[in-house]
Amino acid sequence: MDLRIFTEPQQGATYDTLLTVAKATEDLGFDAFFRSDHFLRMGDSDGLPGPTDAWITLAGLARETKRIRLGTLMTAATFRLPGVLAIQVAQVDQMSGGRVELGLGAGWFAEEHTAYGIPFPKEKFGRLEEQLEIVTGLWATDAGKTFDFDGQYYQLKDSPALPKPAQAKIPVLIGGHGASRTPRLAARYADEFNMPFSSVEDTERQFGRVRAAAEKAGRAADTITCSSALVVCVGKDDQEVARRAAAIGREVGELKENGLAGTPAEVVEKIGRYAEAGSTRFYLQVLDLHDLDHLELISAQVQSQLS
Repeated sequence: MDLRIFTEPQQGATYDTLLTVAKATEDLGFDAFFRSDHFLRMGDSDGLPGPTDAWITLAGLARETKRIRLGTLMTAATFRLPGVLAIQVAQVDQMSGGRVELGLGAGWFAEEHTAYGIPFPKEKFGRLEEQLEIVTGLWATDAGKTFDFDGQYYQLKDSPALPKPAQAKIPVLIGGHGASRTPRLAARYADEFNMPFSSVEDTERQFGRVRAAAEKAGRAADTITCSSALVVCVGKDDQEVARRAAAIGREVGELKENGLAGTPAEVVEKIGRYAEAGSTRFYLQVLDLHDLDHLELISAQVQSQLS
């Protein structure tokens, strides 16, 4: 059972803050540090001091950490051209010694595109599908050969398909709630399928769709890791849970219903329910990046019980 720390820096975080959390993630025995890929804050946060770029952040962390996996939930396909993205991710993988994973999604937050002058096309899913084919195709092209692609949205001609990642294959994450196209895309490209912020019942249903799509595509369903992303709020007692919930502007009852919240025993029990639905990996969305005691508690009293 892997526990990974998942951050939302667009809500307000400097690189130094993220570095501190990443180092704590490593020191406390968690499997990975992941971050969102957004350029505009959401909700009531002021977002200060402003956004940080996901892949620049991960490049820095690649040189400052030694063990943990590093990646995105999810890089928006609207933010980067696929050839450029393949170069960026491969380079960060080299910088990390082969510890990078790429979560890639279609992009959805229109306001951040408007705020920073990023095109926000109407047809995003088709672009995502072509990006996945291009990025994985570039990495898989044998050294000394070239890669060509003639799609509806992107065209590449005589690409040297360089640089190569350190890993033989960078794991690709796909996620989402779509009932048909998303499972089909996962069956073709995903090493991992992530179900974000969903109930146990919805999670189990979507995992079933992904497994069915994989089998229909002639792929063994168990070759796709199934994971969940959920907000986390753990306290040694009810008072500490309430304090941590208040610090992130959430209600305890809502967090217990929709996330992993409560005492360590309550959270372990909830994780067990998701595990029965098929999750073998959990991305713990940590919203207060200055509360390192929170990570220590999760490591000592949640992670220890799962291992």
